[in-house]
Amino acid sequence: MRLKLLCITFLFSINFYSQIDPVLLKRTSKDSTKQALNMDAVYNRPFLNIGKTPIAVGGYLEANWQRLSTDGVSEGHQFQARRLTIFMSSAISKRVKFLSEIEFEEGGKEIAIEFASVDVEFNPLVNFRGGIIMNPIGAFNQNHDGPKWEFTDRPISATQMLPSTFSNAGAGLFGKKYSKNWMIGYEAYFSGSFDNSIIENTENKTFLPAAKNNPERFEEINSGLPLFTSKIAIRNSKIGELGLSYMGGVYNKFQDEGIILDKKRRVDIYALDFNTTLPKIKTFITSELAWVKVDVPETYGQQFGNKQFGGFIDIVQPLLTKNVLGWENVVLNLACRLEYVDWNVGTFNETSGNIAEDIWSIMPALSFRPTSQTVFRLNYRFQKQTDILGNPPATTDGFSVGVSTYF
Repeated sequence: MRLKLLCITFLFSINFYSQIDPVLLKRTSKDSTKQALNMDAVYNRPFLNIGKTPIAVGGYLEANWQRLSTDGVSEGHQFQARRLTIFMSSAISKRVKFLSEIEFEEGGKEIAIEFASVDVEFNPLVNFRGGIIMNPIGAFNQNHDGPKWEFTDRPISATQMLPSTFSNAGAGLFGKKYSKNWMIGYEAYFSGSFDNSIIENTENKTFLPAAKNNPERFEEINSGLPLFTSKIAIRNSKIGELGLSYMGGVYNKFQDEGIILDKKRRVDIYALDFNTTLPKIKTFITSELAWVKVDVPETYGQQFGNKQFGGFIDIVQPLLTKNVLGWENVVLNLACRLEYVDWNVGTFNETSGNIAEDIWSIMPALSFRPTSQTVFRLNYRFQKQTDILGNPPATTDGFSVGVSTYF
């Protein structure tokens, strides 16, 4: 029923906008590469304003071709409609704003409200946000729009270890302060939380993204206790941005109608992110590291790790910037992503040998940007994945070609 209502609302909005005189539509274009804190990403997007009304719409598309093989076995050529994301915003009053982000994944197979909140400004340092919020753990979870990246795939650590674009019903405060070359910002929210699916899932391992499959998290908290997420970020215009974030809370249903079922079991996540642009050569570097700690019951097997670690680093080097075919400031980039995840940090109880369940990947890339809001990407992935017993790793490699653009 909810899916039908969402589709009807979306189709109605398309019909509504189609009846508006095009001369009343005005593009508010924002450079996706401009220097700002990652927390600004939710508003640092191009929107289409409707005349003098407070309503604006926008979005982005991601699609690609891919051919990968693992140990020589391939599923052949694949065309993928990764996602179509729609933004809708409204300046309700001078200090009250609303913004929503609705994502259609895999050709509409999955539809999710990733963000739908009301922001109320009391002071630049004290602002209220409530509704469906995006938990600011790390940098990618906040700044994930496809056109901003040179790679067709999202980072492994941000999607398969951390729950990418993890959002929940919640509320909290955020704010920023500027002083000459320095910017500092913070966010702090209480929200819906994880549940037992992070250790009871088809992956048969500790897997935080499994919690995203539970739509009930927008209506009730499994443990009855809210998740707390906080982040502080500081940027120097000549050095870069450093972010520290934390997300944690009780995930299990430890009591039912006053009857104690289990002890309170926590999940705690810490993340560190940094990005900078090297002067003169304009090399852009962005990186993120994350540590996960989960209180797994003693009755579970050792394949359910209580500690995980992972991260990635992207290096993007502009090779050419010039006017081409009527486009101004076309950019050709050479890029590379290095990433690693250890799903189970620790040793076996019986042998004290290393639990070798990890994955690493290197992904060189070429990207072509006719404008800052559109990117064509050619990627090659070389990946090694080792199972829990430390058997010879499975090798995955192959090419992908994709396009992503704001609209």
